[in-house]
Amino acid sequence: MDNKKVWFITGASKGLGLTLVKQLLAAGHQVAATSRNTASLTEAVSGQGDAFLPLSVELGSDENVAAAIQQAYRHFGRIDVAVNNAGYGIGGSMEELTDKETRDSFDINVFATINVIRHVLPIMRTQQSGHIINISSIAGIAPSMGWSVYGAAKHAVIGLTEVLADDVRPFGIKVTLIAPGAFRTNFNNPDSLVLSQQKIDAYAGIRSSQERFITTSGTQVGDPSKAAKVMMEVTEMAEPPLYLLLGSDAYARAFRKLDLLASSYQQWEALTKSTDFD
Repeated sequence: MDNKKVWFITGASKGLGLTLVKQLLAAGHQVAATSRNTASLTEAVSGQGDAFLPLSVELGSDENVAAAIQQAYRHFGRIDVAVNNAGYGIGGSMEELTDKETRDSFDINVFATINVIRHVLPIMRTQQSGHIINISSIAGIAPSMGWSVYGAAKHAVIGLTEVLADDVRPFGIKVTLIAPGAFRTNFNNPDSLVLSQQKIDAYAGIRSSQERFITTSGTQVGDPSKAAKVMMEVTEMAEPPLYLLLGSDAYARAFRKLDLLASSYQQWEALTKSTDFD
């Protein structure tokens, strides 16, 4: 294929990441994919020869990430698209979540994303081309009760992506922030979703909402195959979107948040402007 690209994808052993890897390889692209343990990744993706490079990476380690990106670069000779897909779902009230649980969430959702960007940029700058796709969440725009730390981490990804796009535009590097809604992956399953170990009775309402969330597993509106196809399409665009919502549920939540912000800002306009010098 004439438009064959080299992709570097984190969190590729399951869910949307794995779906994307399979579709890319089927379309003739080359893929370096990371996982903490490559055994399941290699089992899920076999028979691809040199077109597929599975990498065992601790994304919270800057040194591990740097080594993996260099290995992918040596193997393929370039990196055209980097997808920060690895995520860490953590639920619980702020009072219940420990310092370690909170930092683990930021290590994967935020600092791992920064690590990948930091080490892939020199390659893309030299190429004078590339596309960085950061996967946030609708929770980073409109978070829900009981997901304060997760919402904060995903909101941080949105903020860093917005500025990144301006910083790297002169080098021919494109940037897209994707905020998915609920997709039919294993995100809701106990093996993927982490809930606070500490349970405080006063937050029983949060516990109930978490239980309802878990029961939606397998019925989510989003189709991972369609999401992967859209991500591939975005990289072929001359002017790709900086912000892209995925899923009708994400679209509805985002516009409810826009309405809330607009009404709140307007309600307190006089008080806001009262702080200016006369």
